[in-house]
Amino acid sequence: MKLWGSHLMKADPYHTPVLLHAAINGLITDPSGFYVDVTFGGGGHSQAILKKLNNGMLMALDQDSDAIDNSIDDKRFLLIRQNFRNIENILEANSYGLPIGVLADLGVSSFQFDNAKRGFSFRFDNDLDMRMNKDSSLSAYDLLNNYQEKELENLFTTFGDFKTVESKRLAKSIVAARSNGLLKTTFQLVSSIESLVPQKIRNQFLARVFQAIRIEVNQELTALVDFLNQLPRILKKEGVVSIITYHSLEDRLVKNFFRTGNCNGVLEKDFYGNTSKPFLAINKKPIIPESEEIKMNPRSRSAKLRIAKRI
Repeated sequence: MKLWGSHLMKADPYHTPVLLHAAINGLITDPSGFYVDVTFGGGGHSQAILKKLNNGMLMALDQDSDAIDNSIDDKRFLLIRQNFRNIENILEANSYGLPIGVLADLGVSSFQFDNAKRGFSFRFDNDLDMRMNKDSSLSAYDLLNNYQEKELENLFTTFGDFKTVESKRLAKSIVAARSNGLLKTTFQLVSSIESLVPQKIRNQFLARVFQAIRIEVNQELTALVDFLNQLPRILKKEGVVSIITYHSLEDRLVKNFFRTGNCNGVLEKDFYGNTSKPFLAINKKPIIPESEEIKMNPRSRSAKLRIAKRI
């Protein structure tokens, strides 16, 4: 669902921006400033930012070549195909200086989920891919057919939030299935673990399986940590960062970083016992979608928005 002011707008066919009104209103402090949208996707958030700028500048990033096709024809806008984990180098390579606002809408776009060829969803039968950057060397096919059983077990526990016993069974079932032939499609993956899936929560269970694989394929949490660690160096003092997360693993990293200045969540002290943190959380609790937005866009139900100021 798109929010423009307080008005609902028709959903974008590529991706429906989540928490648009809250994220953009909290982000824009200077309509003449330089801003960065590090997850361009369908361009919904970028369009909203440009609406609020006068002679400001917006740079957007996205590693997905499909997203580049959504570029906005505006002299105040620049779109670069890059992963946001490289934000510092990207800014150094351009001449706009440090941004006063940075937006990140994490996770997978609606387009990526709904495009069967991308292999992100268990709803469609297609090649096991799940790469956000289609040039990346590691795909879900490579992972599922080459990872050792223990490696698979660990990723289901860590990224799928499965209990150890569940992760062991999932990993063992996948290894057994591939011993009879390579796992090539999403439906073959589902079939390999079908006996372990509780039917009452089938969709939720499979979503966690696919999430775990997708996070590993794209190194999503590593990229997020890299991005967060660069924020104090690339954001202007008094600048604002708005980050939308979709699962607890992402949200925990963002919350810890805003609270302590590191992703471990431990407030560090100098030799004299003084503490220093680079950000001040503007909203102590995450902003979540209202029921109307969830009704119009069910994928927004797990979204959480955290906004912080560089101090």
